[in-house]
Amino acid sequence: MKKLSLKTLYTCTALALVGCTGSGAEAVESSGSEAATQQGERQSISAEDKKKGAEVHPQLVQEFGGAYTGSQVGYVVRVGQDIAVQSGLGDARSDFTVTLLNSPVNNAFAIPGGYVYLTRQLMALMNDEAEMAGVLGHEVGHVAARHSQKRQKAATRNSILGILGQIGSQVLLGDSTLGRLGSEVFGKGSQLLTLKYSRKQEYEADDLGIRYLASAGYAPQALSTMLESLAAQSAIDARAAGRDARSAPEWASTHPDPARRVSRAATNAGKLGVTSGKRNRDAFLQNLDGILYGDDPKQGVIEGNNFLHPDLKLKFAVPNGFNMQNGASAVTINGSSGQGQFTTGAYNGNMTTYIDAAFKALVGDKTSVPYGEIQRTTVNGIPASYAIGRVTSGNQQLDVTIFAYEFSKSSAFHFATIVPAGGTAVFSPMYQSVSRMSVSEAAGIKPRKIDVITVKRGDTIASLSSRMAYKDYQQDRFLVLNRLRSNSTLQAGEKVKIVTY
Repeated sequence: MKKLSLKTLYTCTALALVGCTGSGAEAVESSGSEAATQQGERQSISAEDKKKGAEVHPQLVQEFGGAYTGSQVGYVVRVGQDIAVQSGLGDARSDFTVTLLNSPVNNAFAIPGGYVYLTRQLMALMNDEAEMAGVLGHEVGHVAARHSQKRQKAATRNSILGILGQIGSQVLLGDSTLGRLGSEVFGKGSQLLTLKYSRKQEYEADDLGIRYLASAGYAPQALSTMLESLAAQSAIDARAAGRDARSAPEWASTHPDPARRVSRAATNAGKLGVTSGKRNRDAFLQNLDGILYGDDPKQGVIEGNNFLHPDLKLKFAVPNGFNMQNGASAVTINGSSGQGQFTTGAYNGNMTTYIDAAFKALVGDKTSVPYGEIQRTTVNGIPASYAIGRVTSGNQQLDVTIFAYEFSKSSAFHFATIVPAGGTAVFSPMYQSVSRMSVSEAAGIKPRKIDVITVKRGDTIASLSSRMAYKDYQQDRFLVLNRLRSNSTLQAGEKVKIVTY
């Protein structure tokens, strides 16, 4: 979190394992004729698509932490352009703009106009060049099959345009954070489905990504192995956040089961009759070495249930069972009983004005969530104020809270949360956990990076796992990071990845 904006343009989990949400993706529709999806068929990217993509691109880059500037950029651009060309969406590599994002989220996506994105975090989870090409090919496949446009058409057919649709249609048609939060947690109906890729669309993008791998000379099985790593990493993230990794996730009703998707991708790769292909593991690991891993301390870091921001010198903790996702403009908090964001806004010393602006920002500038009297309090020595609003969507009532803190006469931060009516207490411990960090605490927060090392004689999974820069799940993290099993045997001379400070 580093910017002064609450609104988020676009959020998409890598390979859409949990789907995509946000108005930006829907706004950038493909306007030309049906995109080519068969190898050998080519068509130019339309001028309108290029224009739309160019307009959205800077906002997407900013929202995902900015463009990464490490030595890996040129390598990612080359591989990304090579695989994107296989889609038939453009005639030349120069038709595609590939960006490596400075984001700690496992993520990749593409939008019409030739724009392809990969986060450094997801790159670090990969183990060879073919897996990177497969991920990017999958995302380009969504564009080739015009899935974004199909989702937008479905959305416009819905009578309910958002969980807070009775307040205003701009909730989902604009880029309202609260609209997104509400649809993710409570919108189990049509508005949720239209903002996520369907099972059929995910499978279609997988198939296209596999085809692109084969046509580019890569091992088509690479997408399957990457999906396996991503599913395993998601399970670790769930356990680290205090959630049951075995429980059915909220996207299960509309998205493929990860295990089924892995086996399906492997089966379909085999059907191509291609038994080999390049993986380029050595070149990939050489380029990956040294890449930033996890949170960038300049944007704050997540340690278990704690969010720590050394530059702003503030910290807070979320309740057990909730997880956080750090973005350029806000920290998003997710759980089965509610969702929220921690962010900031312009502050001139008037907390009443600040809270009113925060409520209005949730649904757009033309209206606001109706809220009650602003209450004043103190949290760990910090002046704080809060107000609660109640809104109705269909037959459901929701409580919306703005809980704000004055850190100085010119700076304030706040939580914006949404829960079922009467459930505001679930976030009370979080509100009360906000405090200032000491200078020594802030100085103790260090960035993590990927260190590619050569296995020496006598090294074991246990000994190398102990070098991982984590206090929990060290061996699990090491195994997933290197796509190893607990009974795997390390060979002297082979390369593996560890996370160090």
